[in-house]
Order: sequence, then C-alpha cells, then structure tokens
Amino acid sequence: MLLRLLKDLISSRKAPVERDILRRASELRNQSLHDEAIEMLTSLLEQNSDCVPALMLRGVAKREAGRLREAMADFARAEDLDPDDPHCLCELAAGWYALGNHRLALEYCERGRRIAPDSTMLFALLAQIKLGGEFYMEVLARILDQVKPRTYVEIGVFRGDSLRLAKPPTLAIGIDPEPQLTAPLAENHKVFAETSDAFFAGRDLRAELGGRPVDVAFIDGMHNFEFALRDFANLERHCARDSIILIHDCYPLDQESAGRAPRIVNWSGDIWRLIVLLKKYRPDLSINIIGTPPTGLGLVRNLDPNSHFLLEHYERLCEEFLALDYSYLDEDMPGKLNLFPNEWEKIRMLLG
Repeated sequence: MLLRLLKDLISSRKAPVERDILRRASELRNQSLHDEAIEMLTSLLEQNSDCVPALMLRGVAKREAGRLREAMADFARAEDLDPDDPHCLCELAAGWYALGNHRLALEYCERGRRIAPDSTMLFALLAQIKLGGEFYMEVLARILDQVKPRTYVEIGVFRGDSLRLAKPPTLAIGIDPEPQLTAPLAENHKVFAETSDAFFAGRDLRAELGGRPVDVAFIDGMHNFEFALRDFANLERHCARDSIILIHDCYPLDQESAGRAPRIVNWSGDIWRLIVLLKKYRPDLSINIIGTPPTGLGLVRNLDPNSHFLLEHYERLCEEFLALDYSYLDEDMPGKLNLFPNEWEKIRMLLG
C-alpha cells in the first residue's frame, strides 16, 4: 500500500511537468518548428514511453515534417496503448491511405467510425478512400469554368461558397430559405431567401434570368428525396436540351448517413432515390454520378423542358420510391447509381 501511494505521488508530480512539455511542444509544432517539437517530445518519451499524448503529438509533427513512416510507428505504438482513440485511428487510416494501402486505411477508418460515428474527419476520410479524386467543390468549379454558362441556378446556398464559383458574366441565382452568407456576393449574384417551392410557385425563373433558360443548375437543398424530385422537375421545365442539372449527395457512403432524419453532420439523405427513379422513368435523360468525395455529384443532361411526367405523377412516384429500402443498393451500387470516374479529362468529355 505504501509503495502504491509513493508511485501515485511521483506520478502526480510528473503530470504537471508532462502537461507543460506537451503544451510547449504543441506551440513549437504550430509554429512549424517540427524538429524542435520532436526533440522535446522524444526527451519526454525517454522518461515515460507510455505517454499517449506525446506519441500522438510527435507522430503529427513527424507527419507534417514529411517523415510519414516514422510517424506511423508513433501512431501504432499509441494504438497499442489506447486502441479506442479515434484520433489515433484516424491518423493511422490517413497514413495508410497516403502510403497506398487502401485496405488497411479503410479498416482503421471504419474502426474509428464505430467509436466516433459523428466524426466529420473520419467521414471525409472514408469518402476519400472509397471515392478518391477531387472534392466536389473543385469538380463543380471545373465544370462551371469549362461550360461557361450564361445562367446558373443553385438550390441550397448555405454560406454561398458554391454560388461564388459562378463568375461574371454568368448570371447566378441562389435559392435558400435561410442563407448564411459569410461574405458579400458579386454583382452577378442574386439570392432569394425563400424555399424553392415558394420560389417556383410565385416567381418566373426565366424572367429572373433575363428571358434566358437555365444553362446549369445545382441542387443541394433539403436532403430528402421528395424535395429533390420537385426541385429537379421545376428546374427542368426552365432548361434547354443542352442544359445541365447537377445533384449533390446522390452517392451515399453508408445507410446511416443516407437516413431521412436530419443530422447535424455526415448527412447525405436519401437523394439516391431520385437517381433510381430517373433511371427507371426517364430513360431519355443522360445520367452519371461523378464519384466526388464526400457523397457524389450527379450530372444530368439531355433534358426535356416539355416533359410533365415527374410533376403529373409526383404522388405515385413518391409512394413508390419512399418504399424502396436502402438494401436495394447492397448489390452493385455503382451500377445502380451510374457511378462515373472522378477524373477530369473523362468528365470534360462527358460535358461535350
């Protein structure tokens, strides 16, 4: 008992010292003084080789200094000591992905998500491992730069990041009931703070676009199938044959993120149902889902502004496809959702 008390006393005196070293090493790393941080943490670990925070911090410093394999040894040792640390599992997943071992990367990523299902970092990493290539915003920017649309309509503006990708002279309209713009918009942008249903019911989109059709549209609003269905149908009637409608969040990563109930993070919703519907009832459309992280970017062409099928049969279509279980995607999800490679040269050819 006396020996145990003595050990506890020594540990209690060491703890403030270790915390101070970790704090100072973290400051050095934040200043990009990686070698100094690594040296300080190495000295600490010589005194206490089981200090997981020191192992993790030294591993991060080594990774940022370009010493990935050395960093992985630190992360692996930290995992031995604390196998349920999601930060450690995330670093191991990212490390193995960078080293080209996607099998191990996926294994560590999925372990981490079981422990921390709401981790946005693990969700983003899982998407990168499964899909690869450029993030959807980069692909969207490339598409707009390539097509150079005269008009652009976006449903779901949020902070305005994607709307700002539409550069002059493109006339860009955003529709969102509660936009949270983080910066002023350009003169070629206009945002309507209302629901898309209210907008299409009470306004003339073509008139708002100066009498021109919609050249490119981007659906990224409410993540429920029936909303996206209405938005697609309402946009198509204002398009031309050679227009493009882009649809975000139509290639879900897993059943949990594809649920209908809103989630604060990691939520793609059931937009995938719209793709299945369009493939079945609108074979005239050209439909491809570009495999962009985090949840795919649908690209629909050969539009028919004179088609009334979707709106005329809206209730029946909702009933049919809301009854479709996620397990429908278990076998050949890429085929059922028309997955397309996230490679710019192939996407550019797809644009014609």
